[in-house]
Amino acid sequence: MAPAEAALAAEVEGWLARAEREDAADAAAQGHDRRGDELPDWVADKQARLARIRAAKAALEAEAKAAAPPPDAEPGPSSGMSDHGRPRRAQDGGPPERAQRNVTDPDSRIRKTTNGFIQGYHGQLAVDAGHQIIVAQRLTTHGSDQGGLVPLLDATQAALGRKPREVSADAGFCREDNLAALAARGIRGYLAPGRAPHGAPDPSGRRRLKTGSRMAAMAAKLKRAGRRSRYRLRKQTVEPVIGQIKQARGFRQFLLRGFTKVAAEWALICTAHNLTKLLAARRA
Repeated sequence: MAPAEAALAAEVEGWLARAEREDAADAAAQGHDRRGDELPDWVADKQARLARIRAAKAALEAEAKAAAPPPDAEPGPSSGMSDHGRPRRAQDGGPPERAQRNVTDPDSRIRKTTNGFIQGYHGQLAVDAGHQIIVAQRLTTHGSDQGGLVPLLDATQAALGRKPREVSADAGFCREDNLAALAARGIRGYLAPGRAPHGAPDPSGRRRLKTGSRMAAMAAKLKRAGRRSRYRLRKQTVEPVIGQIKQARGFRQFLLRGFTKVAAEWALICTAHNLTKLLAARRA
């Protein structure tokens, strides 16, 4: 116990000394009467807050008058300014009543999740099935995954020097032009045309598919294969990586603001994941 007591005492003293140094540095940088987590001055100042609100309103009005940006533009339309890719406007041509703009991070968008609505961004991944290495990533403000398939395919080919032989993705990525893009590239695709209830035999779920369409053919393909379908590999390829990022590394929210900074933060998180995988493989 005697050596352990001395070691623990030294460790505790080191903690206290470090805390004193950091407190002194914070006081020098922020002032002795501030903690560093106070609300911004503009929140407490009603005039400044009113100016922020008016600026956000003016930005929405300018966005409503401007020409519609390309579908893949980032950041995408402000929350409430589009509906399934089509611009939404009020009767007078201005922003609709439900249009919203965040005053602290105008690039972020309101997103619907399984736990309700959040203000944030959407990170997308392409993962290697053999080693759970992230081979491509991108950040988007769009609520749908549909526009992300082709950019992820192109990024994968640019990074690896060759295209993937097959791709498995969930219903968010499945639409006619994406299936056509896979066919044009000679990539075997396994994309769920709809979100079916757990255990349901029909992969199209409640989605009505046009007879003769690529999505109808995909639904028939997955249904024909049943539990032997290659689509099942998605759950053991991408989902564990997302779980490792969120749970093992504790990354559940972006710390920066602005699309450019958040995109760099997402790229850094993905790089850290890959380095961890490579280190584990080297030790094995």
